[in-house]
Amino acid sequence: MDIKMIVTDLDSTLLRRDKSVSDYTTLVFNKCRDAGIKIVFATARPVRAVEKWLDIDIRSDASVYHNGAVIHIGGEPYRGISIEHEKAVELLMAASKTWNMMISVEIDDVLYANFDASAVWHGIKYTMTDFTDLPNLPADKIIFGTADETEINAIEKLLDDDLYWEISENEILMVMNKNARKLNAVKEIANHFGLTLAETAAFGDDYNDVEMLRECGIGVAVANAINECKEAAGHICDSNENDGVAKWLDENVLL
Repeated sequence: MDIKMIVTDLDSTLLRRDKSVSDYTTLVFNKCRDAGIKIVFATARPVRAVEKWLDIDIRSDASVYHNGAVIHIGGEPYRGISIEHEKAVELLMAASKTWNMMISVEIDDVLYANFDASAVWHGIKYTMTDFTDLPNLPADKIIFGTADETEINAIEKLLDDDLYWEISENEILMVMNKNARKLNAVKEIANHFGLTLAETAAFGDDYNDVEMLRECGIGVAVANAINECKEAAGHICDSNENDGVAKWLDENVLL
């Protein structure tokens, strides 16, 4: 199988529940890199959330953060697609005045929240705010603590054509620039390395992975993925807890 780039989601795809990877998975990915295959991580998480382990167990050639809002190549910032500061503040203020809801925003790799974020995401560092004192910088992602259909519909009415929303883990609603998508980022990275989507294998489990699973040359959903991912992918591998991504690569790419 002529795969020249591997793109994998992290949470619930490559990572186990405790956010670790096995020695076997590390070995397989290192063999892929030794074979000249590019390794790309694509996550909805911010840079700070994964940098502590990113190049310890598995070295990456590029990484996609905030669903595609931020790209790093070779460990260095490559480009960003964010929400304009004024637009972000307008949305945050309108929402916080309308609903008694947990709301947070990612700006320049810092989380600003109107609630105790460390109680929800254990140990996370954040800055408490009422959104009137945010730095004059664009926002990478706005996060609403809801997956309720009625609330989603109401929030959607506050968004203009330059923004879109996505549900993550059936718990939170993420709002981003309409061009900040994993698939768009993967296309940019492939082009940077002189590759195509046809030469790319993508792995995922959640809504934000559906596009890249469908459009890349090979799309593989882990066994624990949502049905939408399994329908979009051409292949299904074992679960994240059972080294599913590594097993599939070992059996279909390395062999």
